[in-house]
Amino acid sequence: MNRIAVITGASSGIGEATARALAADFTVVCAARRTDRIEALAAEIGGIALPCDVTVPADVARLAEVAGPRVDVLVNNAGLALGQDPLASDDVARWPVMYETNVTGAARVTQALLPALTTAGGTIVFVTSTAAEAPYEGGGSYCGVKSALRSLAGALRLELNGTPVRVCEISPGMVRTPEFSLVRYGGDQAKADAVYAGVAEPLVAEDIAEAIAWMIRRPRHVNIDRMVIRPVAQAANHKVFRAL
Repeated sequence: MNRIAVITGASSGIGEATARALAADFTVVCAARRTDRIEALAAEIGGIALPCDVTVPADVARLAEVAGPRVDVLVNNAGLALGQDPLASDDVARWPVMYETNVTGAARVTQALLPALTTAGGTIVFVTSTAAEAPYEGGGSYCGVKSALRSLAGALRLELNGTPVRVCEISPGMVRTPEFSLVRYGGDQAKADAVYAGVAEPLVAEDIAEAIAWMIRRPRHVNIDRMVIRPVAQAANHKVFRAL
């Protein structure tokens, strides 16, 4: 039987790496806004490219239609951070954009695919962040949305108790990808690079993808409720060893 995995935010970073990590075992539906990126990825791994903005209900309905009546895996990865300003000066107009993508978008996709996941006895993985572990200065907005996503995942696990669907969460710390910090700082490359300055070995997207694949491949009676994964240099969000 053809097994289906759906990954949102598959055009780069953790989503792209996870698509590659799962391609040996699943037909991967690569969902993201950037058509050219997901088409190239799908061609490489033998998957399906589907342009999808998780904030647009019609796009998500189309995603459910393309994924079909049985979905074995959903990785809710689409998300972003915008800025890292203290509350006193933060532009709160950006907050709804983050919430709609990180939280409401994940909820919308999960709702749409839940019947197919239930039929397959599937696994849902929410990609949160160590921003949900504890607040940090300038993190009021991003810590808030990732904490909300964590609560969503936890509530869903309770609601689905007694069904065959597993609900897992992975909470990555410092992961160096080409775009996350660049988007966060509005395209300021110097600020983006400064996040990783002096850190010999931050995590990379493939580290998270490998962990997600491991979670999914556990025996059916095993649910990995939450995995927190950081580089050795990062003892906490506010404590990072930098060899400067």
